Amino acid sequence: MRLLFILLFSSVLVASDNPKAFKDLFNGKDLSGWLNVNTAKDTWSVKDGLLICSGKPIGVMRSEKQYENFILEIEWRHMKAGGNSGVFIWSEGKAFKNRTLPKGVEVQMLELQWSKIHNRTEDYVSGELFGSMGLKTTPDNPRGTRSKSVEMRCKGVGEWNRYTVVAVDGTVKLAINGKFVNGLSMSEIKKGYLCLESEGSEIHFRKIRIMELESGVTSPSQTAPKEKPNE
Repeated sequence: MRLLFILLFSSVLVASDNPKAFKDLFNGKDLSGWLNVNTAKDTWSVKDGLLICSGKPIGVMRSEKQYENFILEIEWRHMKAGGNSGVFIWSEGKAFKNRTLPKGVEVQMLELQWSKIHNRTEDYVSGELFGSMGLKTTPDNPRGTRSKSVEMRCKGVGEWNRYTVVAVDGTVKLAINGKFVNGLSMSEIKKGYLCLESEGSEIHFRKIRIMELESGVTSPSQTAPKEKPNE
């Protein structure tokens, strides 16, 4: 499976008759392209070219459109020790049942002190991947139902981290600060919204861009339901 994924990824990037290009998902000026789902009006703001999330209340904002196969690049930094956030891919783009966060694949963004504050293993703060709200996936490096990174790459409070997320046909590979260190496969949902997470403390984002790849054989049951634009 890994070899097939690498070959597919390589062929996509070098195909001269089908050039790819990154598109910005954040213009550095406003929140165009994003819709508030269940947070406050002042949860998300833009200042000095940065997308700023206050962390309160807990919830998400989502992309206007759904994405299937893509390469996502995003930079983030926590402004408080023990900060918690993440980006959801292939998500439903709405709060799941009576919860505050959506069903989807979460690419976790935890500040390094989180594990000490909560008396947990450092595996949590290494860029974990997992299916949230019961979404079924197969972790590359299992820690229960989650996949942990094979190397600690994340930086601490106030420092910028760079994630590259390659998502193709239910398989996800994550590079943290210049190296691929985590992955999962067999996601039961393979097309959905992107969501940025507000979960308790201030986090900044910048340089959010996406390269869409060719679509695959994705059934309606493997696609998140579409949300109305005003929701």
